[in-house]
Amino acid sequence: MAFSTKQTLISLLLGSMIIGCDDQQTDAVSQQQDTQSTMAKTPVTHTEQVTGKPAVYQMFTRLFGNQNTTNKPWGTIDENGIGKFSDIDSLALNGIKELGITHVWYTGVPHHAVINDYTEYGISNDDPDVVKGRAGSPYAVKDYYNVNPDLADDPANRLAEFEQLIKRTHQHDMKVIIDIVPNHVARGYVSLSKPEGVEDFGETDNTDVAYAKHNNFYYVVGEDFKVPTAENNYQPLGGAATPLSDDKFAESPAKWTGNGARAAQPHFNDWYETVKINYGVRPDGSYDFPRLPEEYRFKSVDQHVAFWQGVDVPNSWVKFRDIALYWLDKGVDGFRYDMSEMVPVEFWSYLNSTIKLKNPDAFLIAEIYNPKQYRNYIQLGKIDYLYDKVDFYDRTKEIMQGTGNTDHLEQIQQQYADIERHLLHFLENHDEQRIASPDFAGNAQLGKPAAVVSTLISRSPTLIYFGQEVGEDGSEETGFGDPTRTTIFDYAGVPAHQRWMNGGKFDGGKLTAKEKDLRDFYQRLMQISYHAPAMNGDYISLHKVNREALTAYNHKHFAFARSSDTQKLVSVSNFDDRKSYQFNLTLPANLMADWGLRSGEYPLTDLLYGNKATLVVNGNNEGSVKVNLAPLESFVYHLN
Repeated sequence: MAFSTKQTLISLLLGSMIIGCDDQQTDAVSQQQDTQSTMAKTPVTHTEQVTGKPAVYQMFTRLFGNQNTTNKPWGTIDENGIGKFSDIDSLALNGIKELGITHVWYTGVPHHAVINDYTEYGISNDDPDVVKGRAGSPYAVKDYYNVNPDLADDPANRLAEFEQLIKRTHQHDMKVIIDIVPNHVARGYVSLSKPEGVEDFGETDNTDVAYAKHNNFYYVVGEDFKVPTAENNYQPLGGAATPLSDDKFAESPAKWTGNGARAAQPHFNDWYETVKINYGVRPDGSYDFPRLPEEYRFKSVDQHVAFWQGVDVPNSWVKFRDIALYWLDKGVDGFRYDMSEMVPVEFWSYLNSTIKLKNPDAFLIAEIYNPKQYRNYIQLGKIDYLYDKVDFYDRTKEIMQGTGNTDHLEQIQQQYADIERHLLHFLENHDEQRIASPDFAGNAQLGKPAAVVSTLISRSPTLIYFGQEVGEDGSEETGFGDPTRTTIFDYAGVPAHQRWMNGGKFDGGKLTAKEKDLRDFYQRLMQISYHAPAMNGDYISLHKVNREALTAYNHKHFAFARSSDTQKLVSVSNFDDRKSYQFNLTLPANLMADWGLRSGEYPLTDLLYGNKATLVVNGNNEGSVKVNLAPLESFVYHLN
């Protein structure tokens, strides 16, 4: 069965009686399309209370609203088109909000290096020899006090246009996140928009030394920068001629490259388009600032702020603090920090405590790939959420590819039990392959059970990457970089996402049947995450006890319970894409006792599609649920 309306699902999540069901899933999909169409015609004001947990929608801003389908490799902005801030209108925001989203991460907003002529606005041209792609990397920021001119209808008014987008997002009861890239900036960094009294990075550096505490950059003294030697017949802009494409870039002395490479001529595979920021870490790795005492691990934000009062911190710390505060004043609600572990944890204590003092609800996400540092960056660095990539995502990817084992997810959940609420879960982002790409799973449907487990297993937020919800496969060859990941370097259209856009109606009118079904699935799942009180309650493992039982439950299944004072949920998923399974799912006696259930039968309703089941508690107080799982099917049972 399928819930006939979104409100029915919400009513059940909040403990109300089911008010109606349809017998056919196709009817529900049709009704969902009718509802989306109505909403597209009549923008709504959202005032629903979030009783579940946060969810982040990562939008690659310049691609999101682009309706151009040309996708010429190395195509110009005129040839391939671009999305603008203005394309993200009330209809688009309604469509995002329908997914149970609380925060929109607008990726690529700060002004970064681009290959486009904006000299009439006083902006210098960027050199293709140190720019990746034609549209440029969003992680080579050129001016932290303004936004990418590509995204504006009127480049002279670009900052005001972004401020209007912030306002529109807030009107839809969603918060705004943008990137801060603390580890590096563009080689041609220069801010035209910096407030009075603010100095550019490197403006007062002593370039006669490799390192000084208050220098913003590191230098290769006595040597000029040389453009890397290209590999694999690479040519900037695909070989298109421009006045600056001359295999030269003036930088004297040369600066260290963003990934820490110290040669005047970095390798082609280095982050040669960027330069590394100096945070008071000497070239030998020692620190030129006070270390944060261990007892500050669990101290308050106020105490962290007090620790840094009067301390002579490196100048780069102050610059990034001022940048963050500037954007908070503009209405931004949080930040996603790029490559956070390449910056010392003391800086994060300094920055984030200052941010939280100004806005206690600021939403701070950090990209980090070293699990040994997780607790340091959360507890000492005061970062809210870290990528759970190296463990949870990587193991989940293996399971989707048919080579992994769900036992690993159980181990990971136990390993990080003390910090699980701080580990952001995702299945796609701009750095990772699309699930539907042949090099990953080749089929977006394989992501369904993974999405259920990843979204519902913990109290941590979930991140959805735009296009994931309609099965985008990232197959376009657009210029710099390889397919399987939707480009972040070039101008392009995103085909499956464009079918959902439907010429700016944002109603899914051009989606295929499979794409509509997938978006309907994500909408149902994310509404559970958004509304279910149990999402903020306890995780109870059901995996080990069922693996040990003499049933068909195996390493391709994963089951757990979530529990709060007001709600009890049981989730079970089948990662097998070929085989159906039938077994009795065991719920141990201690759990039944905790839930106050005695011998008897208790009705269950699946929150995804309304299927009914029965929890049977025997005389030994052990529970069981008869489960029939089709390939890639999941149930999220609610104890009525």
